[in-house]
Amino acid sequence: MDLKKHLETAWNATLQFIVPVILLTLVQLIVIMFSFGILAPVTTAGYMQSLLLALREGREPKIGDLFSEMSLFLPLLVFGFLAMIATMLGFAMLILPGFAVAGFIVFATIYIMPLMSDKGMGLMDALKESWSMATRAPVSDQLILMVLYLVIISLGGSIAVAVLFTQPLATFLVLSVYEERLQNQTPPAIEQDN
Repeated sequence: MDLKKHLETAWNATLQFIVPVILLTLVQLIVIMFSFGILAPVTTAGYMQSLLLALREGREPKIGDLFSEMSLFLPLLVFGFLAMIATMLGFAMLILPGFAVAGFIVFATIYIMPLMSDKGMGLMDALKESWSMATRAPVSDQLILMVLYLVIISLGGSIAVAVLFTQPLATFLVLSVYEERLQNQTPPAIEQDN
């Protein structure tokens, strides 16, 4: 993985669509806040799909894109609830197990939303494929991506206004790697009849 190329792609895409992505991020944060987090997973799927189309096709992100993946509401809500319980159980044991569980969830499921919205996969298929994409050699690339994603998101979360820039930057970074991993997939073997 050419990390420099992915960071440049994420940076350039963020700057190219700076006004639409800031508005999109702001509206998503407001929707999440007023829905008490219930709409967070499904609007994040719409957010990622919107930025993926911007990355692939140069299509300007639109506010309505946040609600474009409402068919994924229930599976993503259930998955988010289960992930939250697993993380809380980890933190109930101690701080380090909590961080380990949260880190594992981010590592294993970082591609789940693009797979569900972009490829139309169901939750279980997307989980399996996300795991497969994350564990593809070299795994160190995925670990670096995960750490970078979390650092960028954390920096944005530490300064109120910065999240409007860091959230799209981190998302474009993940989507750039997602695109590369999709292109580098090995096609399934074709069975031949004898």
